[in-house]
Amino acid sequence: MTVSGTPAKTSNWNLPNAITIVRILLAPVFFIMLLADNGADGLLRYLAAILFVLAIATDGIDGHLARKNNQVTDLGKILDPIADKVLTGAALVGLSILNELPWWVTIIILIREVGITVWRFAVIKRRVIPASRGGKLKTLAQSFAISFALFPFSTLFGGSDPVVITFNVINIVLMSIAFILTVITGIDYLIQDRKLNKGTPTAPAAA
Repeated sequence: MTVSGTPAKTSNWNLPNAITIVRILLAPVFFIMLLADNGADGLLRYLAAILFVLAIATDGIDGHLARKNNQVTDLGKILDPIADKVLTGAALVGLSILNELPWWVTIIILIREVGITVWRFAVIKRRVIPASRGGKLKTLAQSFAISFALFPFSTLFGGSDPVVITFNVINIVLMSIAFILTVITGIDYLIQDRKLNKGTPTAPAAA
């Protein structure tokens, strides 16, 4: 509490926001490591995959710390989804460059993610749009699907045709789920925002 009796404003310079910023900075490091391997499934590929998993896991850590220590800030609400999009976007582009993911999937996801992010900044003076449950589920699905795609499991388990086919099918299923959730939550965001502009009570928009 301040002397006047009003709650003190939480500083933007706190540990949760610092963790979020580190996640953003790790994205280019991960991207370079992924492409340096050039699809050879060598040590760099494993390290890139591990780095992605560790970086994306900090999403839950910074959010937990922010809520636990009452350090939720408008800056954190903005940076958190941006950090996720930068990291997952780098992974999707990298996988497409390596011909392991169709470019049309990456492009559609990036258009959705960049569009939502740009709109966040467009309306920032009027309101801060936090991530909703749908948006968080989408992020979780993307993170899991991308993590699975990054690890060369088929090579790790011998690389025989049945093994390759099995892991390819699993990869397609997981990525399809992530893709569908990304599109659905994007459409839901537009619908909810339109209702909000009309003054109709609505649920939080997707991230």
